[in-house]
Amino acid sequence: MARRTSSRRDMISPRTRNVWGALLATLTVLGGTLYTLDSKAAPRADGVSLPALLAPTSSAGVEVVFNTKSPVQKNRWQSIIIHHSASPYATPESLDQDARASGLVGLGDHFVIGNGNGMADGELHVGARWLKQQPGAHTGGKQGDWYNKNAIGIRLVGNGERGRFSDAQMRRLVQLVDTLAKELDIPKDRIVLADDVAKGSGPGRFFPAASFREQIAGR
Repeated sequence: MARRTSSRRDMISPRTRNVWGALLATLTVLGGTLYTLDSKAAPRADGVSLPALLAPTSSAGVEVVFNTKSPVQKNRWQSIIIHHSASPYATPESLDQDARASGLVGLGDHFVIGNGNGMADGELHVGARWLKQQPGAHTGGKQGDWYNKNAIGIRLVGNGERGRFSDAQMRRLVQLVDTLAKELDIPKDRIVLADDVAKGSGPGRFFPAASFREQIAGR
């Protein structure tokens, strides 16, 4: 019997074993995303990151963003504002360092969505400001103070003045915005681009604004 078992194992090619191993690892990581967002979950720059494995066509996975350290203040968040990193590469750590160099107390955004350069394509980083339900530090201009206090800041890695954002990023953005807007009763006209508030803030001329608004309105 032992010989038969051994021979069967020998018949399985290394490639097949690798494929099954990779599948098992993927399922393990995906299962691990269904957690309460606390200090034990994928820490990055004093926040946590949800991998791109979460299905971008459904809100089922991203709803874990409401499992925050401090209770979500539903009546506080009145708007959602979208920025870009203005750079092809960025991570929560690099954005956090840039913010501190500018005199801020860490990453100013509530969420960051990766493009495959520094973060996985479609990876969603949940910042410490959201986990602790703190004001953002993401918007400038005359109305910046209001938006920092009352709006959820989402930053896309990339430079929307020079090129398009990835399909995975846009799917994740639509998913996140739709989930936040529904849960927090934020009207569609309060979902704005940073350029609408302070010119030159992004997400830039290559951001598919019309398509994005159609997808949000149609949900």
